[in-house]
This record gives sequence, C-alpha cells and structure tokens, in this order.
Amino acid sequence: MNKKIQTSSVDHLFEAVLCLKSKEECYSFFEDLCTVNELLSLSQRYEVASMLKKHCTYLEIAEKTGASTATISRVNRSLNYGNEGYDLVFGRLSEKQ
Repeated sequence: MNKKIQTSSVDHLFEAVLCLKSKEECYSFFEDLCTVNELLSLSQRYEVASMLKKHCTYLEIAEKTGASTATISRVNRSLNYGNEGYDLVFGRLSEKQ
C-alpha cells in the first residue's frame, strides 16, 4: 500500500464508498464527488484493465476505449507491478457470476 495516499482523509473517503449499497447510490455519490471527465477517466482505466486481462492488444484497447497508449501502458504496469487491486476486484466479480 502506498503510504503517500494513506491518510485519514482517504480513509474517510473509502469508508464512504464502502457504505454505498447500489449502483444508483454509486451514481449519486460519484456524480457529486467527481467531475464528468474524472469519472469517465476512472471508468476508462477500469475498462482498459479489463481488456488487458483478456489479452487484448493495445490497438484493440485504444480503438474501443479511446485511451492513449500512455494510459494503457500505465494501467498495464499497475496490473503487473501494482498492489493487485484490479485482480482482487476481477476475482470477486467473477465469483458473483
């Protein structure tokens, strides 16, 4: 875990996210919290990660998501050398299906 982001403010934010109970509640909270561009950027990175896990090429990902190769590369680095957060989420989502 990155000690730079581990603050009481970030803890407070994560506690708020964890109390959300539905997709509708997430929409309400995140629309208030983020700008449209911030939310679209976050969702784009998540889509890029999902496509990378499915072994899509950078070209396929760029065409489908509009992400730059720099963004795709950054997400790929997180998937390979990060804190395994994407893997945790992907694993839990596959368990639900």
